[in-house]
Amino acid sequence: MSIEEARNVLLIEEQGLSAVREKIGESFERAIEVILRCSSRIVITGIGKSGIIGQKIAATLNSTGTAAFFLHPVEALHGDLGMVASTDVVIAISYSGNTSELNLLLSSLKKRGVSIIAMTGGLDSALAKAADITLDIGIPREACPLGLAPTTSTTATLAMGDALAVVLLNRKKFREADFRHNHPGGSLGERLKVKVKEVMVTGSRVPVIGDSDSAISAVRILNEKNLGAVLIVDNEDKVVGILTDGDVRRYIADQETFNGSQSNEVMTPEPVCIDADMLAADALSIMQRHEITILPIVDAMGRLVGMLHLHDLLGKGEFRFLV
Repeated sequence: MSIEEARNVLLIEEQGLSAVREKIGESFERAIEVILRCSSRIVITGIGKSGIIGQKIAATLNSTGTAAFFLHPVEALHGDLGMVASTDVVIAISYSGNTSELNLLLSSLKKRGVSIIAMTGGLDSALAKAADITLDIGIPREACPLGLAPTTSTTATLAMGDALAVVLLNRKKFREADFRHNHPGGSLGERLKVKVKEVMVTGSRVPVIGDSDSAISAVRILNEKNLGAVLIVDNEDKVVGILTDGDVRRYIADQETFNGSQSNEVMTPEPVCIDADMLAADALSIMQRHEITILPIVDAMGRLVGMLHLHDLLGKGEFRFLV
């Protein structure tokens, strides 16, 4: 009995999605064009179950290249409305279209001159009348036998949000690399598919010092940047050595002249270097083979362009070397 009931729920939801699919037309295309022209952000708003679905839609848009955030209607009326700019586009979600808390917000939004896209099954509702564009998410019936708990309607709303996100993704030519860039905390396997240039440290964040600078200056940079090493370059910006925390400890233990030394006297010369187009997985393999956690990134001439730390590849605290 339970199996048949469950299958019936899914059948009803399938029928709801089929009904919504058939309703996609010119208004959907207009919504896509409005969002593509948006110079700022997409604001998703809704309350109750619609609000929960709205939060997921906002998250999906963000991860696929369309900047968005969720705005709770009640919080908006108590100050958070200041987050909305006139250049934003609002997607307001209410299956009935007559949710009082949401409709109270609509007049304030319209005064700001924002474009409003409604997701609703109530085409004659207050929401639909206030909106510039209405996306019809009307379904034949809810899977709930009482017709009270939002079930098929929330599935349809979520699917409409996915349809928007995926069409926008394609129109923007959003790539796999862009998705990974937005998911730096993703699974290890996905993280290691990127190129080194997508995760390396660059610019002023790189701890670097000249080969004629003092060893004490190198230690200052080591402490300031807190990446476990300082890269040593010559006057052509070519990497000639590396000084790690371990190098400093060992040198001080064996030498009494550290304070008067130059960086090129205490560095490890000719460190292992790689180029920025190498895959992160290959960089990790090099680190494991040489039992190191830092790699200088250089161009074809050997000039410094960045630095790669094990944490950049694997996430801080997520990996231990076994040596």
